Parts: sequence; structure tokens; C-alpha cells
Amino acid sequence: MALRRDEPNKSVANGRWGEDVAAAALRLKGYVIVDRNIRPCVYDRRLEVDIVAYDREADAMVFVEVKQHMQKSPQQRRLRSIDKKKLRNLRRAFNAWRRKNRWNGAYRFDVIEIYGEPGCKKPEIDHIERVNIFVPAERFVRWG
Repeated sequence: MALRRDEPNKSVANGRWGEDVAAAALRLKGYVIVDRNIRPCVYDRRLEVDIVAYDREADAMVFVEVKQHMQKSPQQRRLRSIDKKKLRNLRRAFNAWRRKNRWNGAYRFDVIEIYGEPGCKKPEIDHIERVNIFVPAERFVRWG
């Protein structure tokens, strides 16, 4: 049975749920959600920022990439699903957003990894702050 165009597949639904959980977690920390699922380049639909939030405490705009995983495994490293291609797209999306919105203030990149799936009582949230997306991927992913 084929999916109808208006029915998202399970992966899309899980990703949307993960983004909802991440946005709620950011709000609880006092962040202001500025926008979600931003596609700043009309000509390139691959460039997307999951969440743009304002951190009042740091007085900085925070660009958040959200990754949803079904379960956490001690053998898998943090940030495992962000490869060179994703890093390049994040840099391009950020630069396009910054130009479009004329943002010259402070900023940073965060990654939020959500472990769980829709319907789970308490998903695990791993908020990784100040991820440097401007370094080579080999240096980026070697975390404990």
C-alpha cells in the first residue's frame, strides 16, 4: 500500500516529534523559539535549520540541529549522524539565514539528540552546546 502525499512516513513523523520535544526542552531552559524548519534558500531546499532560538542569558541566537534516534547505545558516539555533507549544509543554511535576516549579533550552534519515539513516556534529551561546525568533520566528531 503506497502512502498518500498528505501522510508523512514514519521517519518524518519521528523527526517532527523529536523537533517538538527539543523545542519544548529549549523553552523550559528559557530560550525563545524564533523559528522552526527554516529553509533560507529558495533555490536549494536541502538547506534547513531545524530550530532558531534566542538564548537570553547568553544574548545569542542559537541554531539547533535536532537528531532523533530510537534508542541510545553505549557503543555509538555523540553526533554520529552529522557527517561532512550535513556540516556543509548547516554552514550554508546559517550563512543564508544570517544574510537574509541581517543578523550581526552573537550566535552559536547546538545539537539536540532525542532518544525515543512518539508515545514514549520520557525521551532522553542530550543537548550539546557550542558545536563548532566550521572545523573539519574528523575533529568535530571525536567526542567521548
